[in-house]
Amino acid sequence: MIKNNSVFIIAELSANHGGDINIALETVRAARRSGADAVKLQTYTADTITLDSGKEDFMIKGGTIWDGRKLYDLYKEAYLPWEWHREIFRVAKDEGLICFSSPFDKTAVDFLEALNCPAYKIASFEITDIPLIEYVASKGKPVILSTGIASYEDIALAVSACRQAGNNDITLLKCTSSYPAPVEEANLVMMQQYATDFQVKVGVSDHTLGTTVPVVATAVGATVIEKHFILDRSVGGPDASFSLDEAEFTAMVQAVRAAEKAVGRVSYELTEKEKAGRAFARSLYAAEDIKAGEVITEKNVRSVRPGFGLHPKYLKDIIGKTVFTNIKKGDALREDLL
Repeated sequence: MIKNNSVFIIAELSANHGGDINIALETVRAARRSGADAVKLQTYTADTITLDSGKEDFMIKGGTIWDGRKLYDLYKEAYLPWEWHREIFRVAKDEGLICFSSPFDKTAVDFLEALNCPAYKIASFEITDIPLIEYVASKGKPVILSTGIASYEDIALAVSACRQAGNNDITLLKCTSSYPAPVEEANLVMMQQYATDFQVKVGVSDHTLGTTVPVVATAVGATVIEKHFILDRSVGGPDASFSLDEAEFTAMVQAVRAAEKAVGRVSYELTEKEKAGRAFARSLYAAEDIKAGEVITEKNVRSVRPGFGLHPKYLKDIIGKTVFTNIKKGDALREDLL
């Protein structure tokens, strides 16, 4: 799914559709204009993700932007109608984008399989749903797992569930399940730890404001970056406040691509510009006129710029040697002159 070893950038549609399929479709087109590689959906209904209950357990609390609401009511507002999916997949394909989704139960997986969904994302709060992960992994598609609420044991169990299903195409995304998330809690160094501990690809699912985290993630080894994307914040909805609009997402993509170039690759081979720059390195030159038969001293030969003479490492070896011919001040020293 990931091409050319470049960071795979996902525009997360989430609830940013305003209940209007036309907004959803235009958001897909805007994601393509912004430079995204993929657009991701969420496939659930309020009834497949929670229960319609007003009991305390089902009320949102804990300092979120949705405190005081029923889980059922939030998901009823946020969900993407399943009857829109086929058209969204079609438009994404026409735009040259990969379109895939986060399923939240087995019926969603079956529905997405019928649409030839090319990959699956397990949301942070579903990382403990091992039966769902096993079912997703069994489809043989790439599996992306967010780790927002996960302990080491949770991650190990989820990765093991994928592998036991015969699926080794696993990417773990460092995620802070706070909306919006404080940048100081991004803790991106954990991506490298994931790669070491679990032998998987890594990336970030970012809920912070702005673009700092995606750029830093690129510098420390992310292969996938997921960011919530909204056509315009006037669309509103539960996720609008921590989503990037088209201009912001475009700036993020440009910054990530620049960061990729800056990171580069491990190689001691010089670029053409670096090779040309060798002309400005130090080398050995006559610092004053030297007549044939005279001895080289630290006074009449020096290590200076440019770099067309003998390497400075030879200075100690040639001190005290005799020159065979007249050498003018500013002449580059060569072995055949000594």
